[in-house]
Amino acid sequence: MVNLIGVYECKLDAKGRAPLPAALKKQLAALAEGGFVLKRSVFSKCLELYPLEEWNAVMGQVGQLNRFVKKHADFIRMFTAGVKPVELDNAGRILIPKDLMAFAGLGETLVFASAPFGLEIWDKAAYENVVQASEADFGALAEEVMGQSNERPNHVS
Repeated sequence: MVNLIGVYECKLDAKGRAPLPAALKKQLAALAEGGFVLKRSVFSKCLELYPLEEWNAVMGQVGQLNRFVKKHADFIRMFTAGVKPVELDNAGRILIPKDLMAFAGLGETLVFASAPFGLEIWDKAAYENVVQASEADFGALAEEVMGQSNERPNHVS
């Protein structure tokens, strides 16, 4: 599992290149050689950036689905729709393909938000709207998701 930390902003250039902030480049240095996979998020209008090793683990799970079951085949198709391999260029930027930029509604300013699999890439305004809308209900959500199981450590706060 990848354990990135932080939320960072950057400017998308006219060619669709996004420079990774220095703190993220440092955290991803050991994984950058393998490259990354960029895909649409399942639940939000954002993109997900997976280090290749993490992507391979996810696809290992997806690959266990029975493609001869229609729901499984539909899920696999939708989950992998628009998936693109990407690499950091010499300037530490990733090129975001136009179809993925359109899906996520990316504007000039992006937010890279750490996630258990890698990074979410958001349009700044969309990220702020989602976070602000969620703040009011976060306590109830935290209780529902994290507070119902005695199997989880109590030190998460």
